[in-house]
Amino acid sequence: QGQLVESGGGLVQAGDSLRLSCAASGRFFSTYTMGWFRQAPGKEREFVTAILWTGLSPYYAESVKGRFTISRDNAANTVYLQMNSLKPDDTAVYYCAARRALLAGPGPYDYWGQGTQVTVSS
Repeated sequence: QGQLVESGGGLVQAGDSLRLSCAASGRFFSTYTMGWFRQAPGKEREFVTAILWTGLSPYYAESVKGRFTISRDNAANTVYLQMNSLKPDDTAVYYCAARRALLAGPGPYDYWGQGTQVTVSS
């Protein structure tokens, strides 16, 4: 069994930046596809971005493209989400996820973190 633990959330103002981290336990995560999702109050959880175990071919939702960057450090079993030019609409609980499938994109994931709150004030 693996575990994902997110950190780095907080309260920021519009236009600010924030970096989320997701620490993964378990020896297999270096070969897993890692993703970030978010869920705003009263809305369904939505896909944000994902990255293959190679670190290549990241995939982004249109709403964050050009502002968010996903990266990973396999040696540290950690994936990051750099969020720039934050907007109030980015306010949500952000979840880290992992899956065995070699496809960086939306869809079912096998493991989930507990989430970290990001609040962007206007």
